[in-house]
Amino acid sequence: MTDSIQRRVALSLLAHPDDAEIVCAGTLIRLADAGWEIHIATVASGDCGSMTLPRTEVAAVRRQEGIAAAAKINATYHTLNEPDIEVIFDKPTNRKAIDLLRRIAPTLLFTHPRHDYMLDHEQVHLLARATAFSYSIPNASDLPLVPGSTIPWLYYCDPVEARDPYTSEVVLPSTYVDISQQIDRKIEMLACHASQRDWLRAHHGMDEYIESMKRHGAERGQQRGVAYAEAFVQHRGHPFPQSDLLAEL
Repeated sequence: MTDSIQRRVALSLLAHPDDAEIVCAGTLIRLADAGWEIHIATVASGDCGSMTLPRTEVAAVRRQEGIAAAAKINATYHTLNEPDIEVIFDKPTNRKAIDLLRRIAPTLLFTHPRHDYMLDHEQVHLLARATAFSYSIPNASDLPLVPGSTIPWLYYCDPVEARDPYTSEVVLPSTYVDISQQIDRKIEMLACHASQRDWLRAHHGMDEYIESMKRHGAERGQQRGVAYAEAFVQHRGHPFPQSDLLAEL
């Protein structure tokens, strides 16, 4: 199966700068090391991620942090530049997302789960699921189709704390990726988002976002007998690919 893939392009389409570094960067590192082209995209600009800076300034800071983190693995950073806490699955934002996928034509797509701790994440889930289905339809965009464009393998990353916020139940993954050898590089990527340490401490009461990321990775790793892992649920609705490409890779 993996030998027949036309395009080795992976995209994470998540809500905010640093989301990818928390929930799927280890997997992106492994894909990059295997020769895949990597894109890290956020729907929001991160403009509410500060207790002191105005929106335009913090958005500029967070964009540079996103670019720096992506550069650690020779990835490309993108943002749809929507405002934080106002991410909505509507026609204008859906158009932005379709055109983004039209340009990138990913084979693998990572996004938020249907249920997560904040609605920005849940709205991005809808955007990613919709555009994964539609971007390769010829009339879906005025942008030209990249050869090999097709419905991608779609994987949902863990919600925060791996728990469904509506039931508090731990999410049961379909796929685990061992990131034990990638954890130090994942830390380096997350550390690029230095502005978030003060923000999380002030708003969330957290002063160790890197340590909390490591704890979660260790918990998922323990479930598979490895030091660190990332966990995913594959979308297998019609007409999405049914094989577990991550497991095969």
